[in-house]
Amino acid sequence: MAVIEKTVVKSVVSDRDFRDFFLKSPVGRMVVAVEPGDRCVYAEVNAAAASYFDIPREKMLGRTPAELFDSTVAEQVEQSLRSCIKTRKTATFNTLPRFPGGVRVQAFILNPILDAEGRVRFIDIIVRPDTADSLHLQYERDDALMLMTSLFDASGMGIVVTDHHGRIVRVNDSFLAEYGWKREDLLGEEFLVIVPPEDHALSRKLHTAFINRGRQGTREVQLLRKDGSVAEVMLTTALLELSQKRRFMVSTTRDITERKNMMRSMIRAKEEADDANRAKSSFLANMSHELRTPLNAIIGFSELMKNHLFGPLNNPKYEEYMADIHFSSRHLLDIINDILDMSKIEAGRVELIESEVAISEVLDSVVRIMGDRAQAVSIDLDFKIDPSLPHLKADQRLLRQILINLVSNAVKFSAAGKTVKARAYVLPDHHLRLVIEDEGCGIPADKLKVVLEPFGQVNDPRHCNGQGTGLGLPLAKAMMELHGGALALESREGKGTKVFLDFPIDRTLDTGEPVRIP
Repeated sequence: MAVIEKTVVKSVVSDRDFRDFFLKSPVGRMVVAVEPGDRCVYAEVNAAAASYFDIPREKMLGRTPAELFDSTVAEQVEQSLRSCIKTRKTATFNTLPRFPGGVRVQAFILNPILDAEGRVRFIDIIVRPDTADSLHLQYERDDALMLMTSLFDASGMGIVVTDHHGRIVRVNDSFLAEYGWKREDLLGEEFLVIVPPEDHALSRKLHTAFINRGRQGTREVQLLRKDGSVAEVMLTTALLELSQKRRFMVSTTRDITERKNMMRSMIRAKEEADDANRAKSSFLANMSHELRTPLNAIIGFSELMKNHLFGPLNNPKYEEYMADIHFSSRHLLDIINDILDMSKIEAGRVELIESEVAISEVLDSVVRIMGDRAQAVSIDLDFKIDPSLPHLKADQRLLRQILINLVSNAVKFSAAGKTVKARAYVLPDHHLRLVIEDEGCGIPADKLKVVLEPFGQVNDPRHCNGQGTGLGLPLAKAMMELHGGALALESREGKGTKVFLDFPIDRTLDTGEPVRIP
């Protein structure tokens, strides 16, 4: 007869391991020790059970229910424990109310542990959470999921969700309607199906980088419609990470095709306008010789006849007409010169010929040019320049033209007996300032910007002496800007006007000491 050998299996789980299992269990567990006289105290409590009662574990150990809970709860617990001791069978306690901390339990399972004599030595208590609470959480989760799904589908912006492989896993109705795709055309396909071929490499690289780093961003991209046309889109991306570290890229799209087309049309229109303006300016600049040559001939011959160079005209009326021809020709030449100068500046065909310029010498030449015209209308020219004034680095011809335009305007719009002044000085910050001041009819405050625009005229010749093209001040301003300087106006209607010409510090060749402002 065969001998059956008994094998003793040694447990590989230690008592210490069992204790760890007990203490770290996610299910609330307690061990109640039954002392003589059936006095019940908590011998061990795990963290989950302590959190249920919202009582620190160390405060529960060695305490009776009566020492931990209010009288009603304590009486119910102790009654349940006594019943378990008496019957020595597993019991379920279902009548406990909500405990401190707001946690509700459905039941406590009481399992008696007997000693060798059959007496209840310990009671193992397991907390079973209320399934109604779990069901409530499930309902809330389902409601949240339904809400998010509704928002996804009802959003007015197109939304596309791609996984870490770049496959399209979700797409909403707005995207399909906007770009003409069907859901079955896109789901499971690589997102490059909606990207123009020339952008594939960059798009794939950006998608991979985003999935890895998850940096939210917005950028302009091009997407393909179902019919093959290209849409301009503002794309905003966000990272969605789910369980098991699954990552998805959520992209919202906003079509900006019309806006981009409008911008391109505006840019094109501006470029065409700029081209037309340059062509106009170039045309006028090229007309210099054709317009000036016959006018110079008319002026020259009329001047000869007016001065009787080849004998008298023998008729005073002819001499009057000849004076009118000469004046009108000179006036027309001034107008043409102003228009041509402005056209050259606008066409970028004016280059500075810079040299060291003495302000006093330039103003002296302006007095010689404008003296007769001012004297003819009884206007005094009062130009006082400090001899120690530093020189300027400037284009002398343009600087003279600026001052002639300003003095001409001042004379033109001043009444007989008035004075036109010119002053120059260095300001405390060492930049040089020229000031032309008149006592004319002035400019209304709300029109100061108008007179600085080409052909911008304010004064009515019926109420204020003088007329012109409206180019004197704009020309002076443009020429100052060519020097890096600035022109500013200060005027009071009926009192006169001051024009300030400020040159950059780097154009003052000798800063010296600031000159006192007169």
